[in-house]
Amino acid sequence: MGKADRRARKRQNQALAAQEREAMLKRTQRKKLIQRSVIVVVSIVVVVGAVSIFGGNNKSKAKPATTTTAVDPCPTKAPTKHGNGKTYKTAPPMTIDVKKTYTATIVTSCGTMVATLAAKDSPVAVNNFVFLAKQGFFDGLSWHRVVKDFVIQGGDPKGDGSGGPGYTVKGAVPKSGHYPLGGLAAAKTGADPNGTMGSQFFVVTGTQGEQLPAQYAYFGVVTTGLSAANAIEQFAPASDGPPTRPLYIIKITITEK
Repeated sequence: MGKADRRARKRQNQALAAQEREAMLKRTQRKKLIQRSVIVVVSIVVVVGAVSIFGGNNKSKAKPATTTTAVDPCPTKAPTKHGNGKTYKTAPPMTIDVKKTYTATIVTSCGTMVATLAAKDSPVAVNNFVFLAKQGFFDGLSWHRVVKDFVIQGGDPKGDGSGGPGYTVKGAVPKSGHYPLGGLAAAKTGADPNGTMGSQFFVVTGTQGEQLPAQYAYFGVVTTGLSAANAIEQFAPASDGPPTRPLYIIKITITEK
């Protein structure tokens, strides 16, 4: 074989080798493409399966939506009793000891107030209030008058502002000349003498009440739970009168020490 033939053969072999390398490269690329496709498909299947499994579990374990019902701070259910049904021909005898401390726990439709009674400064009025409370006279009576920024008033067995225990006493008006916020005082008509007290009383709930003239028997002050009186005051009508919903004195308890 001449030199020309050997060179031609060499070029031919090089060309064949190049073709073979190109074919091998294409096969490798196709193989990688197939592998990537398989991985993608498997990944999709795994993800879909996981969503189906865990999504189903979450759905089955999901808690149903709950609704919260607001608690009425002043339920309107009427007490089982309405006072003690008694009237008295004469005022009670003096039984309190002015050296002791008297406390009135006043349970209402809107919560509980605790008042310290002014036994030393207003013994007649405190004695009268203590007597009626221990008799159960106030238990179940309504707050028949509620005035915004003024007072809440109760203690009337008739529930219209005209009732009483059958007698009156003469209590002491405040020495300071005014009534504190949370002050307890006896209600009276404009025709009654200053300090007149039957069973009706009020709790001062606002600045207008604090500015009342010193004409009403003062016998104590709410020391804790004035928020209950304020809650009752929220049901004041547009003008002076009964609350917009029935509200009650559930019970009054007296303690002494």
